[in-house]
Amino acid sequence: MLGTRVILADDHTLMLDALRKLLEPEFEVVGMFGDGCSLVEDAPALKPNVVVLDVGMPKMNGLNAGRRLKKTIPGVKLIYLTMNQDPEIAAEAFRLGANGYLLKSSSGTELVEALRKVARGYSYITPLLTEDVVGSVATHFKNLKSANHLTRRQKEVLQLLIEGRSMKEAAFILKLSPRTVAFHKYAMMEHLRIKSSAELVQYALNSPLLAA
Repeated sequence: MLGTRVILADDHTLMLDALRKLLEPEFEVVGMFGDGCSLVEDAPALKPNVVVLDVGMPKMNGLNAGRRLKKTIPGVKLIYLTMNQDPEIAAEAFRLGANGYLLKSSSGTELVEALRKVARGYSYITPLLTEDVVGSVATHFKNLKSANHLTRRQKEVLQLLIEGRSMKEAAFILKLSPRTVAFHKYAMMEHLRIKSSAELVQYALNSPLLAA
């Protein structure tokens, strides 16, 4: 599939180099980026068919970058390659337009197969996450019926923030990465249209948001 133009985005140079060497025999790698902002700014000119990107990247996370790319390059396909195993983040990625989601612990042959399928118009989810992601996607869309509804994980994060815990402490307690906790926090702020951490905590204290 040498006609398939691929962009790679990850904040680790070694990962980018390894991915390029893995994919170039079959795909045309037309660009590599180390942060979300440069990806969003420069990708359109490269006319990619598929972008392989991480969720956690500096300057702009992969989910926001992917959402913007879908607007500027409507036909582009997005494959997330990440260490993040949280099914809610995978579900959010698909809600925002992802076509594939793999873990960095996946094999190189799995990524190649995912690229082949996505380039042909199919979706791909790593078997390591499939059951959890399907359930989380269904729950996510069900929850959208309530404007102020938060997911169970978001409620857990918010409760710890109300208790005065830092994001690092919340990550330790919930057995998540700090990046995952940060994602949930800022997703809540965007959903509730709140601009600061203090406002988020105050809003929660004065509303039934954490009620089961």
